[in-house]
Amino acid sequence: MGFVDRGKGILQSYQIIDELEKVIQEDEGLQKLKDSPFSKVLQSAQEAIVLSPFVALAFRPRPGVWEYVRVNVYELSVDHLTVAEYLQFKEELIDGECNDNYVLELDFEPFNAAFPRPTRSSSIGNGVQYLNRHLSSIMFSKKESLEPLVDFLRTHKHDGHAMMLNDRIHSISRLQSALAKAEEYLSKFPPTTPYSEFQFE
Repeated sequence: MGFVDRGKGILQSYQIIDELEKVIQEDEGLQKLKDSPFSKVLQSAQEAIVLSPFVALAFRPRPGVWEYVRVNVYELSVDHLTVAEYLQFKEELIDGECNDNYVLELDFEPFNAAFPRPTRSSSIGNGVQYLNRHLSSIMFSKKESLEPLVDFLRTHKHDGHAMMLNDRIHSISRLQSALAKAEEYLSKFPPTTPYSEFQFE
């Protein structure tokens, strides 16, 4: 491949696609590669690290999922890489091959240990919704976490009248009991019943 012959470097996703199209145009026998599974896989490549005779590729097959491989373009062998191995290969572009066992590495993972991480690709782009669900699950799994909710609901007043909770509800257990009774009472009414018909009940 031409970019391997040119030596080391980094290719972005659009450059990878350009190189593939250039190779296909130069050789009519490779036209079938254009719509092949290989071409589709290569379109998910986000970056290529060229360090002859190897090319390391970072693939993003779907949001939130990354895979790394290293290809020997002369032997046509493929090896899977971990994130650390891929980054080390990338560093060799600048620093050259390093066999030092005492390379400084900083691990910032402990700072993120308690922070929720999306595990489904459907959560990508919906960070606020994901955090709301995470915080809600924590709040409702610990009763003491709900006390601020009761305080919040009791403070809402208009012209001196409580809007959300009256003075009889001052604990989580009372709120849960009142909600259960209200749900049972309201279930007897049709969904279209005006609020004015039961607001004083």
